[in-house]
Amino acid sequence: MDPVLKNYVASFEFGREARHKNMAVFPITTSLDGGPDYETMKEALEKGAFVVTEVSEGGHVPNLKVSNKGGVPVLLLDGEELAGAKQNRVLNTTILVKEGTEVVIPVSCTEQGRWNYVSREFSDSGHVMSPTMRSMNKRAVADSLSASREFRGDQGTVWESVNRMAADTGTHSGTSAMKDVFDSKKDDLDAYMKAFTCGPQQKGLLVMIGGEVVGFDFVSREKAFATLFPKLIKSYAMEAWIAGRKKKSAEGDDAAGARENPKAREFMSGAAECEQKGYDSVGMGQDVRLDGKGIVGSALVVEEKLIHMAFFSATDSEKAGNMAGAGRRRSFRI
Repeated sequence: MDPVLKNYVASFEFGREARHKNMAVFPITTSLDGGPDYETMKEALEKGAFVVTEVSEGGHVPNLKVSNKGGVPVLLLDGEELAGAKQNRVLNTTILVKEGTEVVIPVSCTEQGRWNYVSREFSDSGHVMSPTMRSMNKRAVADSLSASREFRGDQGTVWESVNRMAADTGTHSGTSAMKDVFDSKKDDLDAYMKAFTCGPQQKGLLVMIGGEVVGFDFVSREKAFATLFPKLIKSYAMEAWIAGRKKKSAEGDDAAGARENPKAREFMSGAAECEQKGYDSVGMGQDVRLDGKGIVGSALVVEEKLIHMAFFSATDSEKAGNMAGAGRRRSFRI
């Protein structure tokens, strides 16, 4: 990891842990400033200053077109889901879209069974992919960048992951939509969401499930992080709920605690030792891919300021692509 990113990681301070059942959240603050101003996708879409559509009337699964008509850049977070148009999609990478520009962005499909218009423009679905899904997609995008310098995800594995989530939650979706799975568990996820609050100076969080670190997210602006906080908590909560359900079924215990702050520190120390590769972002700045022992991550850096960073635990088999199998090979041709 280069000195700019390592300096940010070294500046992160953990706040007091909050817990609900098998999920623990450590708030993160930093004294470093947040770089350029921007709005989140949710804020910009609600103002009507940001428009997301298919790239053409016929559409193209791996790409969408965004138009930022507002006066500030707009932040799109990797794993954020857009709903509507011909099928729901998620962002393959974090992008800062400059004001007054139109950009084609790389996405993956999270609704396998639909390819027809339900609206001309996309809206914010209110969901972010689960940490395991984000981890696998980061690995796939890193592989694609290394091979072809394209931000392509592993579409086959995304579909497999959505189907697995539906099976784990007992959800039926007529179009195999990730949004339907999240919506079906609203009451269960709300219980987790009510247990965690965003602090006034908070810019990040680290989450443990069942006593093990699963992921970390940092956003450079407090206001932007506060807007994204409910989405992020919900994404981690889905994984926690599924893990708790499986543990309860197997052992009759759904309340495994997680107070190991040393594990959180160990995770961030591992992040700081990651090897990195940099690529020109689709939008502003540089997209950085990070890879280490048992960990995979990415960062967006604009004018030497960290805008977003995310790390996730990853097993050797996940990092090697063994979970994707033929699906990974198919995805690059979709």
